[in-house]
Amino acid sequence: MEVILPIANATAAAIARVSAAFNAPHARAVVFGIHIDGHLVVEGLLIAAILFQLSRKSYKPPKKPLTEKEIDELCDEWKPEPLCPPIKEGARIDTPTLECAAGPHTTIDGKEVVNFASANYLGLIGNEKIIDSCVGSVEKYGVGSCGPRGFYGTIDVHLDCEAKIAKFLGTQDSILYSYGISTIFSVIPAFCKKGDIIVADEGVHWAVQNGLQLSRSTVVYFKHNDMASLASTLEKLTHGNKRTEKIRRYIVVEAIYQNSGQVAPLDEIIRLKEKYRFRVILEESHSFGVLGKSGRGLAEHYGVPIEKIDIVTAGMGNALATDGGFCTGSVRVVDHQRLSSSGYVFSASLPPYLATAAISAVNHLEENPAVLSNLRSNIALLHKELSDIPGLEIASDILSPIIFLKLKKPTSSAVADLELLEVIAEKVLKEDSVFIAATKRSNLDKCRLPVGIRLFVSAGHTESDISRVSTSLKMVASSVL
Repeated sequence: MEVILPIANATAAAIARVSAAFNAPHARAVVFGIHIDGHLVVEGLLIAAILFQLSRKSYKPPKKPLTEKEIDELCDEWKPEPLCPPIKEGARIDTPTLECAAGPHTTIDGKEVVNFASANYLGLIGNEKIIDSCVGSVEKYGVGSCGPRGFYGTIDVHLDCEAKIAKFLGTQDSILYSYGISTIFSVIPAFCKKGDIIVADEGVHWAVQNGLQLSRSTVVYFKHNDMASLASTLEKLTHGNKRTEKIRRYIVVEAIYQNSGQVAPLDEIIRLKEKYRFRVILEESHSFGVLGKSGRGLAEHYGVPIEKIDIVTAGMGNALATDGGFCTGSVRVVDHQRLSSSGYVFSASLPPYLATAAISAVNHLEENPAVLSNLRSNIALLHKELSDIPGLEIASDILSPIIFLKLKKPTSSAVADLELLEVIAEKVLKEDSVFIAATKRSNLDKCRLPVGIRLFVSAGHTESDISRVSTSLKMVASSVL
C-alpha cells in the first residue's frame, strides 16, 4: 500500500501537468478564426488512431496444416444431412392400385368397384373406335416421338390434332403440349413476366399456382369466384395509378375449379376485363367437352365470343380420355409459344397415338351429342341424391361434373378434416366397393379452400351406380360424422 500510493500521486500530478499545458493559452490554436482548446486536439488524435486501427487487416497467425490422422478423425466424425427430410407420420400416401382401365367400373385388389374417382367425363375410356385408331397409329408411327416439336418431333398427326381442336372451338390456331398439367404452368410464364400484374382466383389448383410463381409477376388474389371481390381488386390496382396503364395485366381463372367444383361466371369476368383493360387466361381442363350445348366449353355455355378470351388452355386427360394438353387462341398467341413456352420447346412431343386418340374423341363428341345429355342427367341425379347427406354438403355447381362434398361443421384443422374424409372414403371402398377420393393436397399447394370429397361423374355411369354411391355415402357419413 505504501508503494502504490506514491505511484498514484505521481500519475495524477503528471496528468494534471499535461492538462494544464494543453489548456494553457499558448496551447490553444486558432483555425479559420475559431479557438480550439488543447484537449480537442488530443481527442482528434485519439479518433484518428482508432480509425487507423479499425481499418487495418486483422492479424491471423499462419494455419498449421492438419495431419493425416486428424483428417481421418474429422472424416469419421462427419455425418451428412439426409438427402430428403423424413416423411412425417400421416403424410405417406397409400393409394389403391387399379388393375384394369379406369372406366365407370374398374378392378381394385381383384374386386370390381364402381369408379367415381376418375375424371372420365364422357365415358370414353375403353371406347372401341378410339382404341382402334390408337392401334393404327402405333403401327404407323410407333409409340414415342423421340424429340421435341422444334427438333424433328413434329409428326403430321400433331398438326391434324391442333387443326381439329382449333376448328372445334372456333379459334385461329392451337398448340399441343405433351403433358396436361404442364400446359398451364408453361403458358403463364410464356406471357407473364417480372413486373406484370396477375389477378388470380384464390381457389386455383396447384398447376396454375406453379405457373404464377414461375412468371415472377406481381400476383394479387381475389376471393374465390367472388365477382365483387374481383371488381374491387381491379379498381384498387388501376384507380389513379398511371403506372398500371403501361404494364401488362392479366386475370387468371379456371372455368370449373378443381378445388371446389364451382363454375366461373365468364360473362361478368369479360365485362370487368373490358372495363379495366386486362387480358384473360382461362383454364378449361374440367369444362372442355363438358359445358356448352355441344361441349365447346365455358364460352359456349355463356354465349361469349371465344375471341374475347385471350388465352384458353386445357388438359386432354379428362373429357377426351387421352393425355397431353393444348392452348388455343389467335395465331399470334400460338406462334409465340412455339419459341417461348418451356413445356413445348424442351419436352418430347406428344406420342402420336395420343394425338390420334384426341382427334377420335372430338369426332365422337361431334357425332354423338347425346353423350352430353347423359352426363348432365347423371350430374343432376347425383346432386339430388346427395342433397340430404348427413354431415356433408354439396359445394359444387349443379352443372359441374365434379361433385364436391365438404363438411357442414369443419374442425379448426384442415388436417383433422382430411382425416375424417379419408376415413369415409376408405369405408365406402371397403364396405360397398365404391371408389371415391378425398382431396389430398401437398405442402406446395397454397390453396386455402376447404378440403372435401370429390366425385367425378361420367356419362358412362348408370342410375344403379349413382344410387349405390349415394346410399353408401349416406350410411358411412352418418356413422362417422
